[in-house]
Amino acid sequence: MISYKINHGINGSPIIPGDKSISHRAIIIPSISNGVTEITNILKSEDVNNTLEAFKGMGVKIIDDGDKLIIYGNGLKSLKKPKKEIYLGNSGTSARLLTGLLAAQNFDTKITGDKSLSKRPMNRIANPLSSMKAEIFTSNGSLPIKIKGKKLESSNIDISIPSAQIKSALLFACLNTQGKSTISESKITRDHTEIMLKAFGADINIDAKGQKKLITINGLKELKAKNIDVPSDLSSSAFFIVAALINKNSKIILKNININPTRNGLLLALEKMGARINYLNKRISNDENVCDMEISSSNLKGCELDKSFADLMIDEYPILSVAAAFADSPSIFRGLKELRVKESDRLNLIYLNLLNCGVDCNIIEDDLIINPSKNFEIKNNNIRTDYDHRIAMSFCVMGTKIGPLKINDAESINTSFPSFINEFKSVGGKIIWNPILYL
Repeated sequence: MISYKINHGINGSPIIPGDKSISHRAIIIPSISNGVTEITNILKSEDVNNTLEAFKGMGVKIIDDGDKLIIYGNGLKSLKKPKKEIYLGNSGTSARLLTGLLAAQNFDTKITGDKSLSKRPMNRIANPLSSMKAEIFTSNGSLPIKIKGKKLESSNIDISIPSAQIKSALLFACLNTQGKSTISESKITRDHTEIMLKAFGADINIDAKGQKKLITINGLKELKAKNIDVPSDLSSSAFFIVAALINKNSKIILKNININPTRNGLLLALEKMGARINYLNKRISNDENVCDMEISSSNLKGCELDKSFADLMIDEYPILSVAAAFADSPSIFRGLKELRVKESDRLNLIYLNLLNCGVDCNIIEDDLIINPSKNFEIKNNNIRTDYDHRIAMSFCVMGTKIGPLKINDAESINTSFPSFINEFKSVGGKIIWNPILYL
């Protein structure tokens, strides 16, 4: 795929798909609830489809009715042993959340994934679950995972790695375990699981003080079905936000965007950089904070972000780095260790691709330093993605300013945003998919 330079600005109102994190949970929780749940605006992507197929394979009746997904749940203990191993493609969220859920079932399972997912660390899930006497066997700390389903023991667990996936895996395990368990976070992480579990009637209590959170959950309380309207994904919006900010004569409107305060780091960072973002029609929808946004061309300045921002926006650092490349002063992003264990080593790919685009940047330990350029001298316009969807889409945005850039392995965008190319074209982006001749 090739992304070309444009001169006319980014304008319009692209359709942003449903939030990926919430979409996963909108399949998992109704599948173990009692009753029928109708879900609108669910993300239809490879990652979410892998979660959906996993639950179909465990006997859950799920109907795709076009505009909505209908899930017929039969309770906490209704899942059936799948006839084959559960394949989850590239979805780390699916793998980690299902590990917690399946650890407390009455059957054994095996979880596998693609080459990329099979490199990602899974002991961060297995180890805390072991405090509940879960029996989880990883392959040198990664997939494939074998899970021996059994009755677990309630426990008090301190989470040492700030991660919503770890927390959610533990919550799903506790949900299926007799007695009261507590989960303690030293740093608050995204809270979509807690929000949805509470809405479905889980016996859960949350005590948050500053950056610390204590979650208490009483297991084996049945959940009751409830309809869900999934808000649009802020992480997917980010590519359009930055494209509008860095290109002259740009203005876009985004509708129904999730602005949950546990993952709004990108917006806070861009505001520090002088971004012109207007928040319209702020409201609560399905217990989540949502709004519409108006984004206009802006003269960005560099900023320094401490490592606390990483907990609020780890997935958005690739596109934020593109924004920083066009600021009027240097930026320093600290504490990006977690970027090394995502779908790719994102920290290294950001660095290498920015260098090839003529941006003066450096990595010192886990900090990224970006010195913006006035005149970009492209060294190599082949963008390496290692099949990482967020790297691919971020450098599509880069291409609107300095292209043409050839985005390799761009099919990875189907992981989270299958309609990205069409929506990007609709607002003025120039992208050619699989050209016969590359000039």
